[in-house]
Amino acid sequence: MSLIAFKLTLPPLLILAASLAGRRWGDAIGGWLVGLPLTSGPVAAFLAVQYGPDFAAAATNGSLVGTAAQACFSLGYALLAQRGWLAALVCGALAYALAGLLLQSLPLAHWGFLFVALATLTGAARFIPYQAAIRGTVPTPWWDLPARMLIATIIVLTLTAAAAFVGPKTAGVLASFPVFGTILAIFAHRISGATMAIQVLRGMVLALYGFATFFFVLGLMLTTAGVLPAFLAALAATLLVQTGALRLLRRGHSLKAA
Repeated sequence: MSLIAFKLTLPPLLILAASLAGRRWGDAIGGWLVGLPLTSGPVAAFLAVQYGPDFAAAATNGSLVGTAAQACFSLGYALLAQRGWLAALVCGALAYALAGLLLQSLPLAHWGFLFVALATLTGAARFIPYQAAIRGTVPTPWWDLPARMLIATIIVLTLTAAAAFVGPKTAGVLASFPVFGTILAIFAHRISGATMAIQVLRGMVLALYGFATFFFVLGLMLTTAGVLPAFLAALAATLLVQTGALRLLRRGHSLKAA
């Protein structure tokens, strides 16, 4: 009963905090926040509790594949953003599915999946155009925040229940789909145009370096250090990486210029 209670409360609270912060400091920061493992992190924790550290460690490879697939989603969306949000969304979703399908079949070690994730992120960051002049917050309807919290809870409950059937790696890939990044980008696109949506996606790509760090450290330590130390170390490493990404985002420097 206590595990169910955590599943029903932790994900929506994380989404609530990140969404309110995004509204307070703007959509570029919102994109940075939704790139954090706000749903996949809790999914990993619950997988470790329900199925054991070995299962959860195997799922981190799927999450690293999902990191690369998120970069492909962001790039696909950004490249077609000028043609409208629907065409961009279809392109991004197809790019995610194709990347996830192809990459998870690679016979790589944990280090190998990290390399693939970082290389894909760097490529996406170089090709997503940098927009220097746009700041602000996109107004959203009243139901946006409750819907995000509900979706987060449904994702966690569904994936932790289905993980035993789809396998750890596939569960990690599915948990990494950028649901909230997609919502934020579409709202930005419809209200403020393609340029704002691209800025959101760029912020999310920069945040995904921390996302990859989280699951790499978690995968290394789950079976050796234990669940709690592994999650604490992964969180600390992620926050360190995210600090650098946030400074880069605030200074407005693209990776291409660097």
